[in-house]
Amino acid sequence: MTHQSEINDEYRFYLLRKRLAEDLILRAFCALRREGIEPILIKGWAAARNYPAGKPRFFGDIDLAVSDSDYTKAKAVICAAGHEIGGIDLHRELRHLDTVEWDQLFSNSEIVPLDEEKIRLLCPEDHLRIICVHWLTDGGERRDRLWDIVYAVRNRPAQFDWAKCLDVVSETRRNWIITAIGIAHKYLDLDLDGLPFADEAKMIPSWITRCLEREWGRNVEVRSLASQLKYPRNFFRQVRKRVPPNPIQATINCEGDFRSRTRLGYQIRDMAKRLLPVVKDISSAIREEQQ
Repeated sequence: MTHQSEINDEYRFYLLRKRLAEDLILRAFCALRREGIEPILIKGWAAARNYPAGKPRFFGDIDLAVSDSDYTKAKAVICAAGHEIGGIDLHRELRHLDTVEWDQLFSNSEIVPLDEEKIRLLCPEDHLRIICVHWLTDGGERRDRLWDIVYAVRNRPAQFDWAKCLDVVSETRRNWIITAIGIAHKYLDLDLDGLPFADEAKMIPSWITRCLEREWGRNVEVRSLASQLKYPRNFFRQVRKRVPPNPIQATINCEGDFRSRTRLGYQIRDMAKRLLPVVKDISSAIREEQQ
């Protein structure tokens, strides 16, 4: 089998997966709308729309965000539907991913066609902001997901408004977004020519590049500690991945500034925030194993 045919086989598999995901999206939107709930689809499928033809962007769960007032009802709808709309990751608004008010995000959002239906997405400016934050929240672990940022910037619409993207959040978050774009430039050759913050984007703190290259060299994807209790080697590998905490992730989780002189305070606070939930998860897993 030739390399070209392997690429074609991979892309055919991607198209099949994408079709199945789109069917799920449509079923979920229809189920929620029947109950008067209007969701916004974020990340995966929305990010894939920016990719060029022939380049797959695989995604797992379908991420839907709903208003805080609709969340409990929406969760009940999804649970009641069972396997029909299984694989939906429901978000109560955008939580840590953005600080813009939900009503404003909803007002900015766009309706796009999918088959005979229409679904709601964030506007390009808001979506770029949240995919940057989401990538940083994971500590930059997944280098391949940087392509989401590359294609969102490269294929942005002609009327894209950088002020609408950057000037609606704090100076700290604005710097997060510009840094993420700068990382995409450094490692995936994203062209910054013509961007109003091009010089700023190139000024990536050296501690960030060290962190990213260490994560990519380690090549260990995060797993819950509770899920690895039966596998001591993997368990301690996961512990090692968390201690000390990834400084990018810790900074984001503490709403910190990349330009601060040290990461230590953020890392200590992040560990303190995570410790109790981790202990609870492990204790619960041990109890279940003993039953």
